[in-house]
Amino acid sequence: MKMKIGNIELENNVILAPMAGVTDLPYRLLCKEQGCGLVYTEMVSAKAIYYNNKNTKLLMQIDERERPVAVQLFGSEPDLMAEMAKRITEENPLIDIIDINMGCPVPKIVNNNEGSALMKNPKLIGEIVKKVSTAIDKPLTIKIRKGFDESNINAVEVAKIAEENGAAAIGVHGRTREQYYSGKADWDIIRQVKDAVTIPVLGNGDVFAPEDAKRLLEETGCDGILIGRGAQGNPWIFSRIIHYLETGEVLPNPTLDEIIDTINRHLEMLSEYKGSYTAVREMRKHISWYTKGLPGSAHIRREINSTQSMEELKEKIEEIKFI
Repeated sequence: MKMKIGNIELENNVILAPMAGVTDLPYRLLCKEQGCGLVYTEMVSAKAIYYNNKNTKLLMQIDERERPVAVQLFGSEPDLMAEMAKRITEENPLIDIIDINMGCPVPKIVNNNEGSALMKNPKLIGEIVKKVSTAIDKPLTIKIRKGFDESNINAVEVAKIAEENGAAAIGVHGRTREQYYSGKADWDIIRQVKDAVTIPVLGNGDVFAPEDAKRLLEETGCDGILIGRGAQGNPWIFSRIIHYLETGEVLPNPTLDEIIDTINRHLEMLSEYKGSYTAVREMRKHISWYTKGLPGSAHIRREINSTQSMEELKEKIEEIKFI
């Protein structure tokens, strides 16, 4: 269960994947409480760091309690990325790992030749990894996809280049950029990457239950599990997977009371972190994830999506008990 990325020792190999608009500080802390072995920040633009963007500072805020933590950068200019990685790791000793996003499928990122667009340019990936890994004294990891599209499946080639140029670990999402999050994740590409490199490989895609995590490890031989959408509204997935991998026993899902208590805590933490106006609006999506599958939850979600104030939202959360 324990694993190492570079010189960073993880308590276990069950890891929260970076997700824009989801893995902010309050949510990372909730996942850490459930035993998560490593957390990643939302992706941060290297250019935005360079220009001292105010929102970017918030994205990179780290709490000692969530460590070890990886800050995920995105960009496509090797020198700028190396300089910004060096700057933030020197300014903030709480950063344990730098990760580079090479998998984001969003058009505005891809059209800027960043995120998963980098999969089309393995040579540039090599330059970025080399410059960044040389510039920092922390482990550097990258997160990639299977390839850009079905006619360009090159995860194995990219992984080898990353290892040769100093990457300490590699996360592989078993879908192409063109797939976004649709269809079934190809776990075989994760196995191929694992067979091709000696650095740790983190498998990503379609882990929604403890049994999925065990199958991913067995079928691919990967060293760790990155959990993205499976953790949305479900921080308990980490404690449940860890328990299952250690004992073979599947713990029950959280009770309704546990879900409501966590929603309330999440709201309070988010309000402290971003202010009540933003917290109310951001909690709407989280509550829809927390309540997914509960009987009668569609009605509550509709009502919550129109709430404007903290008081109103808290009232609606209480109503979840009676759905």
